[in-house]
This record gives sequence, C-alpha cells and structure tokens, in this order.
Amino acid sequence: MPIYAYKGFDAGGHAVSGTRDAESAKTIKQNLRRDGIFVTEMRETATTQKEKEHKAFNFNFLRERVSTGTLATATRQLATLVGAGIPLVESLAALVDQTEGEVFKSVWAEVRQKVNEGASLADSLAAHPRIFTPLFVNMVRAGESSGALDVVLNRLADFTESQAELRSKLIGTMVYPVLMICMASFVTGILFIFVIPKISMIFESQKVALPLPTVILIGISSFSRDYWWIAIPVILGSIQGFLRYIKSARGRPWWDRVTLELPVFGPLIRMIAIARFTRTLGTLLASGVQLLTAFDIVKNVVQNSVLIKVIEDAHDAVREGESIAAPLKRSGEFPPIVTHMIAIGEKSGQLEAMLNNIARSYDVQVDSRLRAMTSILEPVMIIFLGVVVGFIIFAIILPMIQISSFA
Repeated sequence: MPIYAYKGFDAGGHAVSGTRDAESAKTIKQNLRRDGIFVTEMRETATTQKEKEHKAFNFNFLRERVSTGTLATATRQLATLVGAGIPLVESLAALVDQTEGEVFKSVWAEVRQKVNEGASLADSLAAHPRIFTPLFVNMVRAGESSGALDVVLNRLADFTESQAELRSKLIGTMVYPVLMICMASFVTGILFIFVIPKISMIFESQKVALPLPTVILIGISSFSRDYWWIAIPVILGSIQGFLRYIKSARGRPWWDRVTLELPVFGPLIRMIAIARFTRTLGTLLASGVQLLTAFDIVKNVVQNSVLIKVIEDAHDAVREGESIAAPLKRSGEFPPIVTHMIAIGEKSGQLEAMLNNIARSYDVQVDSRLRAMTSILEPVMIIFLGVVVGFIIFAIILPMIQISSFA
C-alpha cells in the first residue's frame, strides 16, 4: 500500500505534516478533511512497483542500514500491540504510523498490505530478507501456529536486543585502537613525507657517515615520499585480494580455523559463536520450532564455517536418532562444559532452559574479556606508539650527536 507524506493546516491554523498509507491520495485527503486538516501538499513516498524496481539498488542498500536496535524496538512495539488484543492488521497500521524512517515505514506498510490481503505475517516478513532473517521469520511462523504470537515477538525482541548489545560492545572495544592506529599513521606519514626529508638534507650536507637507525629512517622516508602512489594501490589491492580469498569456498574454512586458534581473540570468537548458537537454539525451541528446522536456522547465526560443519553433522546425527550433545562432543569444537550441560538438559527435559543458561554464562565471560581487552589495549597502544616515536627521535638525535662531536 502506498505511503503519502502530506503538509497542511489544522482547524486552528497551525501547520501540520505527517505520513499515512491508503489506496490513493484521494482517500487520504478525505480522511484528513474529516479530521479537520486542510491539505496543501501531498506526495507519494512508497512508490509504485515500477519505480521501486527502478530504484532497486538504492532501496536495497538503504534496507541494509536498518539497525538491529531499530528492529528490536519495532518488534517490542508490535508484541505490545498484539498482546493488548489489538487485531494484527490494526497493530501493523499503528506500527507504520509510529515507525521513523521512510524505508522501514515502507517495509511495514507492505507487510500490513499483504497481511490484509490474507497472507500470514511470517510470509509477509519473508519477502524482506534483508531485514527479517530466517530466524525471525520462522519464530514468527511458530508463534502464529501456536497462537502465542505476542510471546514469540517478545522473545524475538529480547534476542535482537541482546545481539545489538553484543555488537555495540564489540564496536566499542575496537573504536579506541582503530582511532589510535589512524592517528599514528597520519602523524608518522606527515613526519616521513615532509619533516624527515628536510632533516636528512642537513645530514647529507655535513657529509658524515650516518648510523644504521638513521639510514633506515631516511630510507623509509624516501620510499614514502617517492613511491606512495605505488604503495597505496598495492596495499589496498592486497587487502581486497585477501578479503576475497577468505570469502571464497577455499579460503573461508582456512580463515575460520585460524580465527578460532588465535592466541587472544580465538577463545573470545568461540565464546561469541557458542553463545549465539545456544541462545538461538533455545529461543527457537521455546517458541515451538521443530528441532531439525531449528538446526537449519541456527547454523546461519554462528557465521563460522568450522562450527557450521559441526552443526550440520549434529543435524544429521539427530535425524538418525542420536542426542544433540554426542556429535557436538565428538567434534572437539565445543567445550566439555557446554556439551555436558546440553546432555543434562536433554535428560531432564529442560533443554531450552539449559541452553539459555549456557548463553547467559558465556555472555558474562565475553563481557568480562571485552572489558579486560579494553583495559589492556590502551597501554599496549601507548607502548607501541612510544616505540615508534622513540625510534624516530633516536634516529634523528644520534647523527646530531656525531656531528657535534666532530665539531
């Protein structure tokens, strides 16, 4: 259903504006006139299908920018509306009105239109895979089948909020070192390109033998000044080639294995993946999704081909009648405490609760390690920058001492 943005004046002569969805602009004008609003300007924001196809690239790009936090908020609002007994179509209409952002508003309007035409909410959401993941869609489908859609939506909101919180923690941890590296690169670049060449001219005019650190420093400076136009494309090309390789069918398993075995970051990456696996599987099972279907969905959340292969093997083993814990334990990729707790959960009939307990435990460990890494990164970066600056100062001062001694 198209969405129209309007401007006008109310009965008191005050300027008003907003957006509404309807079959036509005429219908909206009639509704606004009934509400005492005189329309002066109106334009369609959710365009026709032909225009959408013409703008497909830009529209899809914008859809990718819908944040996890925004999706979690919208899910929570929809759960509240449905839980209050409001019919689904009316709940979606209210969600359209209170959603900020033209793109996300258009998506909800399309979902509302399809539901109003008789489609299920899950199928309507599945038409927008860039926003609603298979996990999201299947949980909604399970909620519709069980008649507990509001409960499932609340679980989805909790799950999405936890994912957004974890992402913000990871980004927050990496902001400081990235900024420090950028600043250090900028300052050293200025020194190598503009400052050190002038100092080296002074040393050359004295015609003295320069010490090795100074020769190295002048060599780096000369290369940076004369061949930067070669170095930058080579560096960027190497990075692009490396990224393509690790995304290829051959390179991704190798890279995923390397990341799991890194000295400091490997255990953290494994913890995050296991927390995602257990939380997602527990949420799906608690929402009524069948176990084998849940395995098919959860493997896409892990985002590590090594662990994905383990989950696929576990899926096949479970289909043949084996327990969940046994194939996970055989793989050696899951810590013994995790497989032990899963086995206890299967035997006691409390698998969903046990999976959520594992996820919460690993969340605490991830949070603790992230805080520790943040506190360690600052002195490490300071020491690194100190070594770089100290080398530059030492390489400059050492020939000056030699020149003054000769004088």
